[in-house]
Amino acid sequence: MIQVPQAASSTTGVKTSDSKSNTARILDVHDMTVAYHQRPVLWDVDFTLDEPRLVGIIGPNGAGKSTFIKAILGLVPLAGGSVKLFGTAPEAQRKRIGYVPQRESVDWDFPVSVLDVVLMGTYGRLGWFRRPRAADIAWARECLAQVGLADFAYRQIGQLSGGQQQRTFLARALAQKADIYFMDEPMAGVDAATERVVFALLKQLRAEGKTLLVVHHDLRTVAEYFEMVAMLNMRLTAAGPTAEVFTPDNLRKTYGGRLEVLDAAAEALRKKQRSD
Repeated sequence: MIQVPQAASSTTGVKTSDSKSNTARILDVHDMTVAYHQRPVLWDVDFTLDEPRLVGIIGPNGAGKSTFIKAILGLVPLAGGSVKLFGTAPEAQRKRIGYVPQRESVDWDFPVSVLDVVLMGTYGRLGWFRRPRAADIAWARECLAQVGLADFAYRQIGQLSGGQQQRTFLARALAQKADIYFMDEPMAGVDAATERVVFALLKQLRAEGKTLLVVHHDLRTVAEYFEMVAMLNMRLTAAGPTAEVFTPDNLRKTYGGRLEVLDAAAEALRKKQRSD
């Protein structure tokens, strides 16, 4: 059992109604602690969502943002605490979950076409040993069209640009028809056109009543892109509506003395306030 510093109980979880039971919650993370090689990466994280939201997960490099998503999904083990999705263990809700990993974590040399990758998003409903039906193929093509890749269906994924590869995995997530999406830096290292496609897709899914948790690195666009934020630096330093939580004080608590980052975020905040 790892030993971690004792911390005060967190009150930063996103709670829209204390009267709701855990079984009604979309997401309930309680006292999450994760460690790699006996070293804590996250500790005592409490975070809940009762209603669909578009949530940006932000924090400095090494703060545990990707680990937070992976721990919720069961891709890394918990050293302590618990996670529930829709009132049960995440493993019981696989068909309701969509996941877009970091582009760097994917083997792009794998010999599959763009359409094959998107069709993988339908396997949760089909099962792995059933051939896709004409309706499934048509749906996969429609998802490709939504991300601007209709003409790339039979291209090998390794032949795509970085932005096109990211769009392919977004199309796969769309094909899943999930209720909750976890996206790990979907806008990192992509061109401006792809970033606009990603943002439009986030807004579309949110308008359809989906929940999205998105790891994001560019503080200048947080106020524009997300209705809620969760700010992580090993612990959850703040979480809630962006207009209330994305403040210079909370940025300093999360990022410490990285003044150039804070200055850029503060300028973006000022521009947002002037436009409102």
